[in-house]
Amino acid sequence: MSRQGAPAYRNGMSASAYRADDGAAYDVFLGRWSRLLADELVGFARFPPGPLLDVGCATGSLARAMARRGPAVGVDIAPSYVAFARAAGGGPRYAVAEATRLPFADGAFAGAAAQLVLNFVGDPVAAVREMARVTRPGGVVAAAVWDFRGGLVYQRILWDTAAGIDPAAAAVRDRLFSGALALPDGLPDLFARAGLPRVDTAALTIRMTYASFADYWGPLNGGQGPVGSYVAGLAPEMRARIEAAVRAAYLSGAPDGPRSLVASAWAVRAAVP
Repeated sequence: MSRQGAPAYRNGMSASAYRADDGAAYDVFLGRWSRLLADELVGFARFPPGPLLDVGCATGSLARAMARRGPAVGVDIAPSYVAFARAAGGGPRYAVAEATRLPFADGAFAGAAAQLVLNFVGDPVAAVREMARVTRPGGVVAAAVWDFRGGLVYQRILWDTAAGIDPAAAAVRDRLFSGALALPDGLPDLFARAGLPRVDTAALTIRMTYASFADYWGPLNGGQGPVGSYVAGLAPEMRARIEAAVRAAYLSGAPDGPRSLVASAWAVRAAVP
């Protein structure tokens, strides 16, 4: 991940474009939703018994879901995220490590998974190969990435609205939405290139339920990830214009209040030969 204050490994993003320097801000921005997705991914993966590894764990959503089944370890390159995950507890062990250089022995785990991170890894093929290396034969490697283009309503509200005002928003949107791993065949193709051609696939769907527009917009100001980095980098006048337009899109002619937005991710699982 190209995260400020950490070595770069997220593909296509400069350090200023993907900040990962505040675990608490990330958790309210995305962690509260990735917890819901983690339960879906663990259920889909059908890991065999034994220790599990969460690669690119961020604030620990998937690692904690894994830990409800047995021993679990989470790794991430962003020290601030790892520190937040450790403080949250829940059972897993955590370490700062890169996805392409996992500090574990061959076959150390019964399964490994990467949630919402591989499309930001500079060499995702190497990352999947590392996940397979540290997973024992017969174990399971799994991954999930957002369906940015067709299944992530909260981001379409922001990017499509902002793109009509700011050309820079259109450029970021197009880069995210056209990335290979954001497309239906992206993860199966990646696993095949990494030596895992026989995969099961699924679309995993959760709902992001916001209490109000403030609950939707406020976390974006924490500066985390491509969305937060874009909002944080706006000049005050442009930010006010975009906030007003996004608010109108969120309200859609109704009073402010709760909105439940669909969020879908592409997922794959494969058994290690």
